[in-house]
Amino acid sequence: MNENHGACPLCGAEKQPGTTTFTVDLGFGVVVVRQVPALVCSQCGQAWIEDPVASRLEAVVEGSRRNPAVVQVLQWEHVAA
Repeated sequence: MNENHGACPLCGAEKQPGTTTFTVDLGFGVVVVRQVPALVCSQCGQAWIEDPVASRLEAVVEGSRRNPAVVQVLQWEHVAA
């Protein structure tokens, strides 16, 4: 069954399940999370992170604020509980 994830608001092509890299600059350092589940446009490659995943990413960022590092690179499977 082909689940419809909607059209890309940028180019109109279909969004499909995939992964992306999430990066945030905290001022004192950078947090990078690789292989984050997302809906990715099949044409332009723009990615959208859904709410449950975004909530987990927010927790990662908050943890990084409490334990600052200049660069922190994580794999999603090590972040996801």
